[in-house]
Amino acid sequence: MSTNKKNIKIIPAVIIALIAAVTVVTVCIAVGSVYISPKEIFAIFSHKLFGQPLPGDFDMSRMSILWNIRIPRVFMSFFAGGALSVSGAVMQSVLKNPLASSYTLGVSSGASLGVVLVMVSEITIPFLGSFLSPAAGFISGFMTVMAALLLSSVLERGGRNNTVILIGMVLSLFLNAVTTLIASFNTKHQARISIWQTGSFAGKNMTHVLIMASVSMISLACLIFFSRELDILTFGDEQAASMGVQAKRVKNTVLAVTALLTGTAVSFSGIIGFIDLIAPHVVRKIYGNSNRIVLPMSMITGGTFMALADLVARTILSPREIAVGAVTAIIGAPFFAYVYFRGRREANVRGD
Repeated sequence: MSTNKKNIKIIPAVIIALIAAVTVVTVCIAVGSVYISPKEIFAIFSHKLFGQPLPGDFDMSRMSILWNIRIPRVFMSFFAGGALSVSGAVMQSVLKNPLASSYTLGVSSGASLGVVLVMVSEITIPFLGSFLSPAAGFISGFMTVMAALLLSSVLERGGRNNTVILIGMVLSLFLNAVTTLIASFNTKHQARISIWQTGSFAGKNMTHVLIMASVSMISLACLIFFSRELDILTFGDEQAASMGVQAKRVKNTVLAVTALLTGTAVSFSGIIGFIDLIAPHVVRKIYGNSNRIVLPMSMITGGTFMALADLVARTILSPREIAVGAVTAIIGAPFFAYVYFRGRREANVRGD
């Protein structure tokens, strides 16, 4: 089948995904402890964006809830979920492993430790400002994935690719333990760190959203630029070299970008697992394996799923709120087991 025919078949699925994303975001904005009707949402947006007058009997508290609380939270969950999903898609391509993700490789835990160290030390760097926590998350997350890759190459050179996943999970457990230990010695920040370790989008504002959105979209554009190289890397480093791809340089570049995506998401939302594992698999099942399509659709699919997960987290036991990481784990843990055992079964059939 030609590329044009494939693209024509993909277009309806892309349109459906976009409609689903807009619908889910609208529902998430409307639904909560206080329901805000579509008519009220339209009136508030018209007033805020175009200066249109509000109806005389309009409840101003609803505008405050929508504009200052609901909208920042929903859009933060969308962009954070999209960023994590894109990072997972890239790692699965680079490492040629369906179980690879920021969560399973310990990148999320490493980024979280960096952010927590900034939090408890209360240091400030004037020229970084609001970017200090994302910068700390990026540096520590990138160091974690590099450590996982280095240890796996030393312990099992030329061995099974699952080794890097096992090492990543060990690093994740270790870094989470260090974070918990830091929390136990810093009672002032203990509650905040505990929330951080299970994920939450509460208390975010439009400044946070703008930073998360900017990092997500710029990083996505950068990764799409390397989409051809990512496709070639799935065939192995030797094949990539024969086709003129500098595998090591490309890997380091895209892994640095994924660490930035993960570090920024973790700095605002805490550790939220499995979204970066689930979304890329769903996307590849629907749209195929071309990273030029997989990466943007992972952003949309992961963002939609995360917004829904956050909606469940804040409404299922309303007025109480549960950790959004618990919601994603309930779905993600069985999915992880399914992918792992399916891979083992396929390997046995091939005789690997």
